[in-house]
Amino acid sequence: MSITPPSSHRTAFPVVIVTGSARRVGAAISRELHQLGASLALHYRTSKDEAERLAAEFNAIRPGSAWTVDGDLARDDVAQRLADATLAHFGRVDALVNNASDFFPTPLGQIDNKAWDRLIGSNLKAPLFLTQALAPALTAAQGAVVNIVDIHAERPLRHYPLYCAAKAGLAGLTRALALELAPAVRVNGIAPGPVAWPEDEQFSATERERVLAHTLLRRAGSPEDIARTTAFLLFDAPYITGQILAVDGGRSAHL
Repeated sequence: MSITPPSSHRTAFPVVIVTGSARRVGAAISRELHQLGASLALHYRTSKDEAERLAAEFNAIRPGSAWTVDGDLARDDVAQRLADATLAHFGRVDALVNNASDFFPTPLGQIDNKAWDRLIGSNLKAPLFLTQALAPALTAAQGAVVNIVDIHAERPLRHYPLYCAAKAGLAGLTRALALELAPAVRVNGIAPGPVAWPEDEQFSATERERVLAHTLLRRAGSPEDIARTTAFLLFDAPYITGQILAVDGGRSAHL
């Protein structure tokens, strides 16, 4: 798989914005796309040091190919600022990966406005408003969007009703945006399964074993599995749009 460089605009390579790009799945996606030849706008909210190290890594390989931009996309007008800043820096945007996400439990009876703003804001509001802000540029580029959804958008996870609702909204939004932006822009989603466990021990070792026992491949996936699928949907799937591809080792077929 490779990218054919366009001849116009300030950069010789397609520009991709990856939100939540500094760590974990976002960093793996960024590395995969950069290796294929993309220039990257590396968005982060709090992981400044990691984002800057990633940009330095990429720029050492191909000068000027990576740039960092911060912002809490759940806040009003930040999505538009990110879109405008990236267009000003690179002169184009060819693709968008909506990866940034908050994930934490909200048992019924404990849900408050702060949790609503955080979970809905990062998982649903941000992808909507960032895609909207970039729609003219993506249309001009005949570009693509990939939203990182979750298998629990369709198969809810106990004690996480608000997160599941947010990701269910993102699944619906993915299909709706594919309709709104057709035929110029393709919009697809990826629904990961057990790929990168939360770092704050939300799942015990026993719970992790239980999850994997109900995954057909009997093992966890890797961030690179999501990264390769993202690259496929962006650059090697010209007749796929409005779809959500489960990358979950068969877990959703067995839940």
